[in-house]
Amino acid sequence: MKDCARGPPALPLESFDEAAAGRHKLAAKGVPLKFSLLSLARQAFAGHQDWPEQWRSASPKRAYDAVIVGAGGHGLATAYYMAKEHGMTNIAVVEKGWLGGGNTGRNTTIVRSNYLWPASEAIYAHAHKLWTTLSQELNYNVMFSPRGVLMLAHNHHDEQTFRRHVYANRLAGIPNEWLTPEQAQEFCPILNIDPSIRYPVRGAALQRTGGTARHDAVAWGYARAASARGVDIIQNCEVKSILRDASGAVSGVDTTKGAILAPKVGVVAAGNTSVVMGMAGLRMPLESFPLQALVSEPLKPVMPCVVMSNAIHAYMSQSDKGELVIGAGTDAYVSYSQTGGPHIAVATLEAIVEMFPITSRLKMLRNWGGIVDTTPDRSPILSKTDVPGLFVNCGWGTGGFKATPGSGHVFAHLVATGEPNAIAAPFSLNRFRSGALVNEAAAAAVAH
Repeated sequence: MKDCARGPPALPLESFDEAAAGRHKLAAKGVPLKFSLLSLARQAFAGHQDWPEQWRSASPKRAYDAVIVGAGGHGLATAYYMAKEHGMTNIAVVEKGWLGGGNTGRNTTIVRSNYLWPASEAIYAHAHKLWTTLSQELNYNVMFSPRGVLMLAHNHHDEQTFRRHVYANRLAGIPNEWLTPEQAQEFCPILNIDPSIRYPVRGAALQRTGGTARHDAVAWGYARAASARGVDIIQNCEVKSILRDASGAVSGVDTTKGAILAPKVGVVAAGNTSVVMGMAGLRMPLESFPLQALVSEPLKPVMPCVVMSNAIHAYMSQSDKGELVIGAGTDAYVSYSQTGGPHIAVATLEAIVEMFPITSRLKMLRNWGGIVDTTPDRSPILSKTDVPGLFVNCGWGTGGFKATPGSGHVFAHLVATGEPNAIAAPFSLNRFRSGALVNEAAAAAVAH
């Protein structure tokens, strides 16, 4: 019996040597392979043996024009936009672990912009606009899928809150609409709208332009694009202290790979922000909590959208691999743990089974946690600080992933110019002194 080949036979690699050498020279200079139908076909016929590295593995230089602390989506996006739009290419992004190994790789990938207050509507709408063309911008498929986000109302308070969101969003030009229980079930057929269940569905707010994206692809895409513009991405490089000169201004960071000098440092460290900022003697208005998620065994397509429930503290979507991606509320205690209490996951699954009875016999494959950093008003911080040259991007709570491109874009402007633009200005640290808070506690759709 003849051996069966999987796909077309690979052509002799010698025929590709000259082209491969040229591509690897470009990769060494930081110029990535451009993805296209032609390049994919060429790699296929070469037996997929000629893919260059997606980004450079850099060693730290002695000094940079700026250092970004944290190689998650927000940090990498910041570096990319600083290079692309502000001409700052002598930048280092330092990461204590591996690229995208924090909250970027641990979230449930939801993208939406249906927040209440004008400041929040502006930044999340800005991010959403960038999401729609991000794959083309980065020449990397981030798998953005605007399949719709359905937010369930289970009681009179929910109904009042979400109707208010619908009206506010429509005034701001953000798509959002109110559905009856029957319309909600028509949009998501597996939803249980039986009025006798513990949390009956009284209606739902639907943002049809919301959806999901692939979290690791977002990190890889921004890393690849930033590296191509000269940004050094330095993994396994933990910051041990923030260096300051005689005037008190930032002069760099001390890391496990040695001191790195820079007149500007942007901290984008999510749940570990308080620890890093404490190195500069700053106490942040943040609390960090574990936030859990789970995925089921793969299924054929059954979930056409994202469904979220604030009252039940559960939300669910289906990945491209068929897994049901389930998110829970935060644990009730502050912690830097990436696990969380088992009772939270159990309560979430009980609620999911009631809302979606079709899931009752499913097996769960994985359960994990991330560290979310929350502010008193549940809105982010995009701010310069009392330490000259030190900037901070944090406090996104459970809303960090959806804001990735917008957060990076406006924070890049802040670090590069020293001043916030109109979108970032309301999220200054000074709001906690002045009382000009942006209270989005009811907009997260999970408990935090």
